[in-house]
Amino acid sequence: MTNIQNIPFDFTEIGIPGIKNEVGNPPQENECKGLFLVKTATRWIEQAKTRPIPKMLFGEFWFEGEICILFADTNLGKSILAVQIGNSISIQVPIRGFILEAQKQPILYFDFELSDKQFESRYSTKFEDHYNWDDNFLRVEINPDADIPLNIPFEDYLNKSLEQAIIETGSKILIVDNLTYLKNETEKAKDALPLMKHLKSLKSKYGLSILALAHTPKRDLTKPITRNDLSGSKMLINFCDSSFSIGESHTDKSLRYLKQIKARSTEIIYDAENVCVCQIEKPSNFLQFDFLTFGTEWEHLKQITEKDKEKRITESLELKKQGISNMEIARRFGVSEGAVRKWIKKSNDASPEKQF
Repeated sequence: MTNIQNIPFDFTEIGIPGIKNEVGNPPQENECKGLFLVKTATRWIEQAKTRPIPKMLFGEFWFEGEICILFADTNLGKSILAVQIGNSISIQVPIRGFILEAQKQPILYFDFELSDKQFESRYSTKFEDHYNWDDNFLRVEINPDADIPLNIPFEDYLNKSLEQAIIETGSKILIVDNLTYLKNETEKAKDALPLMKHLKSLKSKYGLSILALAHTPKRDLTKPITRNDLSGSKMLINFCDSSFSIGESHTDKSLRYLKQIKARSTEIIYDAENVCVCQIEKPSNFLQFDFLTFGTEWEHLKQITEKDKEKRITESLELKKQGISNMEIARRFGVSEGAVRKWIKKSNDASPEKQF
């Protein structure tokens, strides 16, 4: 694999590529209207007919040509599943329970989470009997000794190096673990928007399929996973083509379930009534998700008891006494600000003297 930090490039090229159609040919002059391309619906369809039908990369969860976001809370196995998907494509062997239609091809896995030793631990038996990777699986991590130009922002240098790795390897499949490394802040629209524009630009320019991993903020584990549980959800969800999430089963801590959140190439198949239930296992030297069955999301959600409710209200009132805002209390408990206001009101109504 090419060592990306040693590849020469001109930073004056940083920016959004010029307007071209997706097959790489300049549009006709009369089609260009400033930023836009204007064609009849018939012409758009004729153009679309020349493109291949997108193939499944991981069942209905991720198709070729899509920017897909996989999100979940910490330690639920996002990286484990992402590596498994990348390996599946690199050897053209589907993950049991999920369809793979794409051909065997190289994939770029940008690993901003694990060290090489941590990676080795997951794909060996006590650091022996290592998994035999295909050369199509190209893992990338940041070179700690790389000289970053002082006059270039780190994010620009990172993004340009990422693009150069795409060019040099010719890979059309990218997995980014995780999004926050490309942009330190993704919870705010002003930060998430440039990041998604950059990924869409790369996708169109090089014909890529991108799987990007992202975290969720603290959420109410008694409620189903929704698009609002993705950090920076409004912009990230709006701009991606598809998205799915990993949930933890509260009936069995060893179980995980996969749920579709957004889809454009297919209908939503794996919704709250039909989640994919899996177990994380390491039968030999490869840590992986093993498909078990289908189920409803409800049966895997945490069932809150009256004792839990009382404890949560008591703790929230203590935080309020400390001067913590309703918004921050809501964030800590994974509930809405309105719920916190109701707890406080209920406490005030029950007390002879108003506390807050």
